[in-house]
Amino acid sequence: MYPPKKKPTIYEVADRAGVSIATISRVLNNPEKVNPETRSRVLAIIDELGFIPKAEARARALSGANRVGVITPFFTAPSFVQRLRGVASVLATSNYELIIYTVDSLNRLSSYLSSLPYTGNLDGLILMSLPIHVDEARRLIDHGIETVLIEFSHPGMHSIVIDDYEGGRMAARHLLEKGHQRIAFLGDKEPLDYSIHPPSMRLKGMRQVLEDAGVSLPDGYVRLISNTQEDATRAVHDLLGLPLPPTAIFASSDVQALTILRVARKLGIQVPGQLAVIGFDDIDAAEMADLTTIRQHLDESGRLAVEILMSHIIDPSRPPQQVKLPLILVERQTT
Repeated sequence: MYPPKKKPTIYEVADRAGVSIATISRVLNNPEKVNPETRSRVLAIIDELGFIPKAEARARALSGANRVGVITPFFTAPSFVQRLRGVASVLATSNYELIIYTVDSLNRLSSYLSSLPYTGNLDGLILMSLPIHVDEARRLIDHGIETVLIEFSHPGMHSIVIDDYEGGRMAARHLLEKGHQRIAFLGDKEPLDYSIHPPSMRLKGMRQVLEDAGVSLPDGYVRLISNTQEDATRAVHDLLGLPLPPTAIFASSDVQALTILRVARKLGIQVPGQLAVIGFDDIDAAEMADLTTIRQHLDESGRLAVEILMSHIIDPSRPPQQVKLPLILVERQTT
């Protein structure tokens, strides 16, 4: 009988990677403090050798950590708060603890996705509006961490998505039906390197409908801004100060649409008499402002993510689920 294969040690990993034991420890426990190239090299060797850190070995011996992690950007943005509310509402009736990880850089996102599979702290993970690369997804799958992606999809993982392109088409069709021909778009500029960019698809859908209807969308009617109140306010003033201002504006988020309403009110522009405004998301404040918007089911996406996670933690053999939530045009008083 052959002797049992010896388990790789942290010393072997360090030797193969050409780094110190302390560096290996930092990769596993404080990965954001390690150069990304070094971190990737060390993780590749860990995967190759099948090294299991002590923390993960202990966790595998237990019945479960009873913790669900959520990785999210823009933590204070209303849409993310509502999704988290949906997550928390389900976990509140379970014996699972919610751990929130906020992302403010690509390095931090990569650090979380690199270290979490080895910490043994989580039974499941939810990623909100964040991309995941093939090697990161494989590592989570290999280490048995059930993961649900919201607003992003990966064939080997559970995902909950919406059709942003169709959302833009819905907004444009609504404004055309109201008789508008001078329609503008307000949205975020190209995203930070660690986030996805739904506004680009919403603009693309809007542009296609206008083109099909023979309505032009001049460059001057498209304003892509950074994610700040100051930039949004400035962009709205610019649009409404044009020699031939738009009679309708589609904002890629309700927060930006609310800025349009505030600026229009200060300028004495009547909504919807002189200017129609439509947003996207249907956050709580949209109903309070009587804002017409494209509703995506924010709370429901959070609740559904946890339900999918729990069902697959109980039965990991079930195939990955891909869910597309419907969008709904909610017409209120701003169009």
